[in-house]
Amino acid sequence: MKNISRAEFIALMACIELLTALAIDIMLPTFADVRRHFGLSSVSAATARLVTFFFLGQVCQLIFGPMADKYGRIPVMRTGFVLFIGACVGGALAPDIIWLSAARFVMGVGSSAMFVSVLACVRDRFSGNEMARTMSLILTIFLIAPVLAPLLGAAILSVSNWQVVFLTPAAFAVVFFVWSLRLPESAPAEGRQTTDVLALVKSFRAVFSNRQFVRYTAITTVLFAAFSSYVGSSERIIGTIYGQPQWFVYIFGSIGFCMSLFTFMNAQLVAKFGARRTLRMLLLVYVAGALVLLALTLGWQAPVPLFVLFGIIGLLQSINVAIEPNSSSLALEPMGDKAGMAASIYGTSYLVIGAFLGSVIDSLLVNSTTPLTIAYCIDGCLALGLFLWGRGKAPSADK
Repeated sequence: MKNISRAEFIALMACIELLTALAIDIMLPTFADVRRHFGLSSVSAATARLVTFFFLGQVCQLIFGPMADKYGRIPVMRTGFVLFIGACVGGALAPDIIWLSAARFVMGVGSSAMFVSVLACVRDRFSGNEMARTMSLILTIFLIAPVLAPLLGAAILSVSNWQVVFLTPAAFAVVFFVWSLRLPESAPAEGRQTTDVLALVKSFRAVFSNRQFVRYTAITTVLFAAFSSYVGSSERIIGTIYGQPQWFVYIFGSIGFCMSLFTFMNAQLVAKFGARRTLRMLLLVYVAGALVLLALTLGWQAPVPLFVLFGIIGLLQSINVAIEPNSSSLALEPMGDKAGMAASIYGTSYLVIGAFLGSVIDSLLVNSTTPLTIAYCIDGCLALGLFLWGRGKAPSADK
């Protein structure tokens, strides 16, 4: 099959990635209805854990990564579509919160297969600064979901029920699956990895022994903890802690729009300064913003005003998504024919470990946002420290 154009490739990869955000963000306005439907209290964190279960499904990237290196990117991608669509239907039919959580986990498994295959496909075609720019453009399109998905979910909820909202991502997935049939395989058969145990162990060790990969993967992971906590708890913060649920979809959508702008801006900065210098600038601004937020939270006698709080959180979330294309491209740059394995370890690390840490933060958010503001500060300082760690011994390509 003739290769598709660069523009179509970026658009298709973005739309496949968009399914992950859509599966999370479209359901956020339904949380109150889900709690009522299953007889949960208004302050229950069970709905926030639906986000966590979705992210925990990403651990299966460790399976799909080697499969993508052995069998190719396309079979793994299509497996992900099937799991994702089936789990959407299962979630809508769930008889209780346990079954719904299980369906969300399977959705995460399907999403993990698509995530690994997309990241490996991009790495097959691009590397270094070019990959960072490409991933920024993909994320710019991808971030349409946080802007529009909550509004779409609220609109559907106004004329139907939460089950229909949960089915909606499946409809989009069917469309994108049909589109993906145009995508050619990017992993040549003669260069694929074997899946025997010794070869997998050797490949795993090769990935983890690469200092550049470990450092940039760790940066993404620690930052994702606060990021995922915001996604899972923002509805409770606005609706329960601040008692202004009518503002949720507008605040969440506005922050999503800002994130899209920042990823587009990142593509321009990478073209001018390179991925590593851009990453350093973004981390410095992130830490400064997190320190300001912490000072306001601890120094303000009353709770920080809603729009001040989410104005700064919006800045931090936007910087976070701008950082990710740079850290992923720098992490995967030295991986070459191990792109599938490396992408699976990278994605599992930040989506599973980061989401787990985010769920810990969620559990502390009862009557105050202080745990979240502290998390932003700690995560930012850790990420900056990791960036600076070992710089003197870093490979020249990483300097």
